[in-house]
Order: sequence, then C-alpha cells, then structure tokens
Amino acid sequence: MIELLAPAGSMETLIAAVEYGADAVYMGGGAYGLRAKAKNFTDEEIKEAIKYAHGKNVKVYITANIFAHNNDFEGMEKFFKFIEQAGADGVIVADPGVFSVAKKTVPNLEIHISTQANNTNYHSANFWIEQGAKRIVVARELSFTEIKEIYEHIPNNIPIEAFVHGAMCMAYSGRCLLSNYLTKRDANHGECAQPCRWNYRVLEEKRPNEYMPIEEDERGTYIYNSRDLCMIEYLPQLIEAGIRSFKIEGRMKTPLYVATVTKAYREAIDTYLRSPEEYEQKKEYFLEEVGKASHREFTTGFYNGKTTSDDQTYTHNSYVRNYEFSGILIDYNKETKIATIEQRLKFSVGDTLEILSPKAPVVSFKIDSMTNEKDELIESAPHPQQIVKIKMDSDINAPAIFRRFGDKKV
Repeated sequence: MIELLAPAGSMETLIAAVEYGADAVYMGGGAYGLRAKAKNFTDEEIKEAIKYAHGKNVKVYITANIFAHNNDFEGMEKFFKFIEQAGADGVIVADPGVFSVAKKTVPNLEIHISTQANNTNYHSANFWIEQGAKRIVVARELSFTEIKEIYEHIPNNIPIEAFVHGAMCMAYSGRCLLSNYLTKRDANHGECAQPCRWNYRVLEEKRPNEYMPIEEDERGTYIYNSRDLCMIEYLPQLIEAGIRSFKIEGRMKTPLYVATVTKAYREAIDTYLRSPEEYEQKKEYFLEEVGKASHREFTTGFYNGKTTSDDQTYTHNSYVRNYEFSGILIDYNKETKIATIEQRLKFSVGDTLEILSPKAPVVSFKIDSMTNEKDELIESAPHPQQIVKIKMDSDINAPAIFRRFGDKKV
C-alpha cells in the first residue's frame, strides 16, 4: 500500500487534494505548525475539514512541528485534545518536548516524526519508535540507499514517509536561521521569509555602494536558491527504498497546484502498481503533467547522491508558470450547458481554457461568449472572484478547476 499525502493550507486546497486523489492530507491549525503564512484552519474549519476528508475515506494529519520555546507550550495540551476529539488521524511533531506532551495528553493519537527532526539514520528512527512514534518522516538529505537501510533496520509496521515533490529548503532538514537573522521572522516557528531565494552581492567594507556580483552576472546571483524536488519518474526506486508515504510539499500553494500535482502522482502511482511497463511508457507524460503546475526547475535532491551545483538556480528566482489558475466550477446545468465559474485570474472572450477534473482527461474549450451574474454579456472577467457563466458542450461536475495556458516565468 502506497499512501499519497498531499498538502492543505486552506479548505479549498484540502478539497482539491481529496478530490484529485490524495489518500491523506496534512494541515495546520492556528499555531504549532511550520507554515504560519498559510491560511491554515480555525478549530471549526479543522472539524469541517476532517469530516469532509473522512467522508471520502481520506486521512488527516495535523502539523505541530515547530521547535518550541517555553511559552509555546501554553495551550498545547488543549490543542492536542481538541484535534483528537475532532478525529485527526495523527499529529506531526519534531521537538522532543512537543512529542512528550502529545504522548502524555493524547496517548491514542498517532505521532509522526517530522522531517524537521532530521532522521538520517536507523538509530535515531528506532529511538523515536521506542518512544512511541508510529511513523518516521525521513530527512531530505538521504539517498535511496540510505533510506532503504533505515527501512531494513526498523520494525515492519512503522511506515517511512518522504517528500517526493515540491520546494526544497537549502538548510539542513529545514533548520534555518537566515530568516530570523535578516528579517526577525523565525523559520522554526513557521514564519520563514525565504531569504534563501533573494539576490545576493558582496559589499566590501571600505568600498561603500560598490556592489560586486558573486558571479559575473549583471543581475547578481541567488546563491541559496534550490530547485524544486520532482520524483515522479522514480516511483520504482522510491518503493524499493521502503518509502510507503509519498509526500507533496505545498501548504502555501493554490488549489490549481495541489490538484495538478496530486492528480499526476495519483495517476502515476496507480499506473505503476497496475502495470510497471505502462508506467515506463508514460513517464514523459507524467513529468509533463506535474510541469503544468507552478514550479522552479526540477531536481531529484539527494535521492541519487549528494547534490551538486546543478541542483541550484543561480540567475533568477522565477517560477515556471505555464498555466494560470483561472477559476473554480461552482455549478453546471446539464440542461442549459451553462457552467458557473468563480474567477481567480482574468480571462476573456476568445481565450482557450482547460478543465482539470478529478477523474477525467483534461478538456479544452474556447470562450465564445460569457455573462455575469445578471446574465449580461461581458467581454472579460477582470475582478477577483467574479462570478461568470459560460456555455460549453462538455458535461462537467464540481469540483473542477479551470486553467489558461500562460507560457511564462514569474
């Protein structure tokens, strides 16, 4: 059994993850997680999200993976009791103190050890397992060989989880002080400002205002800027290494990103398990599909050995955004063939949009005409979350996401 674990930074992205093929989702509450800038979930939203996911047979894991200071423990027991009562399937932690509080407060709730705990060997994995951990999320700095060695030295009933797709942190297992030092925003409390993505130059003490590029490039250089992880072409190796939960990074991503990547990995996993030969034949297609989500250039990280200069991007901090998030389907009337769409980025009459549906091939159509909520003809939809109506021949069902080909870097 391979679990596809997708991110949820809001109710919209949770629905996208669930509907487009995730077996489980991970999400954060208002505190204790490492994505403070994500929308995250209120207590009521957590209950709603868990109810929705469980209704689709999808598990929900809650993040509590900050490196806690003394004052962070205020209210933590109450939070753990709440998520257990809400039906969470597990809690993800990195800090031994947080682990001890969770173990004492909610002994029946699964505790998963976060990648932030940088488990790079089977001795540390077994240490956590002896304390009661039910899952190990291995560090990102490991190769296939090292992960397999951990797998062979831990109990068979303890699954290994690993990131297979998404943004990579340049610091060791995400333990970084750059943001804290440069912006007073603590990455280890979920407030990372991502200074690793900034453009850096050298300033010599006695030559004020003379900025020297670290490399001979008039734009400067992005010396810490890692490429995005993508392992969709390496499913056999991931499985052979003993990884049983394939984790997608992206709790701050859009529903389009989550839907696109989750759908691609779902199809790739199902294809491989059904027919390894068919998977090999379709690898180029799967790579093309994940490439339709906003991303930096791809890398395989440490899976194939130590990283090199090829795993960094030095000349820009751009995303490849081949497709724009145009809107979400609100309703489709099969009698009138009218789709009601909530706009996310401007589109106009004459544009060609693609429809990304959970269990159907991608369909494209050209907008010949559209109306607003008052059924008045309009030429474009420029306003955020504007409701528009478009007639189309294809029968579609919610949830469905609309995207427009953009072919640009942002």
